[in-house]
Amino acid sequence: MRDVTIGRYSYAEYLNLVKSFHGNTAPGLIIGGFMVDHALRHLPEGEFFDAICETKACLPDALQLLTPCTIGNGWLKILNQGRFALTLYEKYGGKGVRVYVDIQKFGPWSNIKNWFLKLQPKQQQDIHVLLEEIGKARTSILSMSEVTVKQRNLSKKKKTIITICPVCGEAYRAVSPGICKACSGELAYLDSEKRIQESKNNKGQCQCSAVPLEKAIGRRLLHDMTRIIPGQEKGAAFQRGQTITSDDLGRLQEMGKLNVYIEDEQQHNPEWVHEDEVALAFAGAMAGEGVSFSSKPREGKVNLMAARKGLLVVDKNRLISFNTLPDVVCASRRSYSLVNQGDKLAGVKAIPLHLHHDYFHKALELLKGDPLFEVHPLRKAKVGILVIGTEIFQGLVKDKFIPLISRKIRHYEGEVVQTKIVPDDSNAISQAVGELSACGIDLLVTTSGLSVDPDDVTKQGLHDAGVSDMLYGMPVVPGAMTLVARLGQIQVIGVPAGALYFKTTGFDLLLPRLLAGKLPTREDLAYLGHGAFCLECDVCRFPQCTFSR
Repeated sequence: MRDVTIGRYSYAEYLNLVKSFHGNTAPGLIIGGFMVDHALRHLPEGEFFDAICETKACLPDALQLLTPCTIGNGWLKILNQGRFALTLYEKYGGKGVRVYVDIQKFGPWSNIKNWFLKLQPKQQQDIHVLLEEIGKARTSILSMSEVTVKQRNLSKKKKTIITICPVCGEAYRAVSPGICKACSGELAYLDSEKRIQESKNNKGQCQCSAVPLEKAIGRRLLHDMTRIIPGQEKGAAFQRGQTITSDDLGRLQEMGKLNVYIEDEQQHNPEWVHEDEVALAFAGAMAGEGVSFSSKPREGKVNLMAARKGLLVVDKNRLISFNTLPDVVCASRRSYSLVNQGDKLAGVKAIPLHLHHDYFHKALELLKGDPLFEVHPLRKAKVGILVIGTEIFQGLVKDKFIPLISRKIRHYEGEVVQTKIVPDDSNAISQAVGELSACGIDLLVTTSGLSVDPDDVTKQGLHDAGVSDMLYGMPVVPGAMTLVARLGQIQVIGVPAGALYFKTTGFDLLLPRLLAGKLPTREDLAYLGHGAFCLECDVCRFPQCTFSR
């Protein structure tokens, strides 16, 4: 195979290069070399190009061996779709070629077929015969097509900053300050808990004064003491700072307490922060607009509460990051829950009685910036309802959508400004949308007409009317064919016909978000899928059920 070349290398030279770089003469890397060479021969000369690889196995190594594109310089992107394919494309315009292994061309190459499709155990394959066959097959097992890479894959990555992780103290690249991914739970090794414990031991433990009950009379308790009577009560029977009297001894003994922690100013250690001060500081940093918190901790915990009626919005990612930190916890209601003024939203506390100030300040550092919890008020919407359906327009079927949607809007103190019924005609739909939008509405609800039927022209009519940012389809059952979009500043939601049958659908999940000014993204809708399968109970108890929980 002296005449076979891959890039500037002979076939033998490339095999040696692969072995020195990869550790062995991997067949995937050999085929990958032919793929890269084939793509390069069909790119315009002198163009700056980037690469996309659709697998993590072997093929990225071939690209890094034969082109300037590497993972390190960012010119090589790995979109791991599990396909043995690569794309080389002009860096700024996106035009390029995609090369892939075409299994339809395996006919005369049985060894390649058995290896690639894993039809034969590895130990039964003859690697020398396989490599010789790859050298003979060359590009005959490949197919290529011209492609244009999507704009989002051409755009530059969001600028990162170098910041210091408040947990591990190491520098890392980040889009915004917070904690590194390793400290968020994506650690690749197992010694983190050991390191944290050693760090604690090196600092020493907070010295608290524990004394027998008989010596505690006349002295003040260091923390709240909880009493539990199964099925009857659970609460602080004794509070921090309370002075112990002789009358208290019997009750303490009933609680199983033979020794208690008492306050002792002489043993106060500034390196440690009491659980009450910890919880108050965290609550203050977590609370945003529409959220208040209790000024007096109970049992080392501070509750955050709704200061107004509205929609609870939780920064879920930062809440998860907070809960990965040592010795601190915060539990909350689910984001996008409807709450009334005074409702409890979350509780935060330290695990130990005293938290070392290093951990305390690291947690506060994470909480800097935007709050974790906000309650967004729901506006009193001015709504236009557009019912789409020829059978309803002609009076063959009585409309039931307008009273249904109107009732749901009134539940949130909204006003239905205008309603219209139009046939399944894109021009009629577009005209009606224009007329409704001129009535001063801020929310347009379209009903029916959203299906896979060939005569469904709803989306076309909305598009013709200027509706944009259309998201059609969401992982909610019932309500999979729900549509959300906008018309200028007007929010748009399309309700499929199933809403006439099911009491609760995707419309009920999205309406409060829209009233709170939170037009969902595709990612927001994707998150709904976990839990958004209605059990269709005989008696609907939504929202006191598992739907979207």
